[in-house]
Amino acid sequence: MALLDRVATLLRANLNDLLDKAENPEKMLKQIILDMENQFMQVKTQLAVAVADLHLLEQKKQEHAGKLVEWMRKAELAVEKNDDQLARAALERAMGFEQLTGDFDHQIGRQEAQVESLKNAMQRLEVKLAEARGKVELLIVRHRRSRSAHRAADAQHSAPTETGVFERMRTKVAIEEALGTAKNELFDYDVDVRLHALEREKKIDSLLKDLKARKGASA
Repeated sequence: MALLDRVATLLRANLNDLLDKAENPEKMLKQIILDMENQFMQVKTQLAVAVADLHLLEQKKQEHAGKLVEWMRKAELAVEKNDDQLARAALERAMGFEQLTGDFDHQIGRQEAQVESLKNAMQRLEVKLAEARGKVELLIVRHRRSRSAHRAADAQHSAPTETGVFERMRTKVAIEEALGTAKNELFDYDVDVRLHALEREKKIDSLLKDLKARKGASA
């Protein structure tokens, strides 16, 4: 997300290098600290939202898992009453809730990863902020003393970077790969849907057969 990208930029910032490029080092450092404080509050707020969303996803998963159990019980009841049509309808609903439960499992995993990323970002930014606050005066003094040396070092490392070129190439390749994948998915979609329907029908037949077998054995 853009927020974590901005945080990463702040975390990578080398205060000594930034001082060398600043016309007003003290003003620049205060602005960096202000930016860090603002980003820290945004990460903290986003983390709270992400945690709340995680709890909501877990709650929804439990609700759908409960519905799955409920519709399986109804299917068993229909089998007891020798109503195959009703049993199949109940199994259809049960499979729907089974799918939803799996989908929520997947989303919960992704949300947990997001929460961890935000926690790590907040912790690292907090450390960087404390470090910056403690070094403001020291960095200004060191900057005044070593500005000449830094200028000489900058001259030796002034070659243009290729990072931007590589990044643009990587983005172009990623877009082309995504388009290729999308085309393949669209081509195979109709076959996948038909096969999925057949597999679903077969699974319902199997579940119905098992229910009948269990009820027959217990009769």
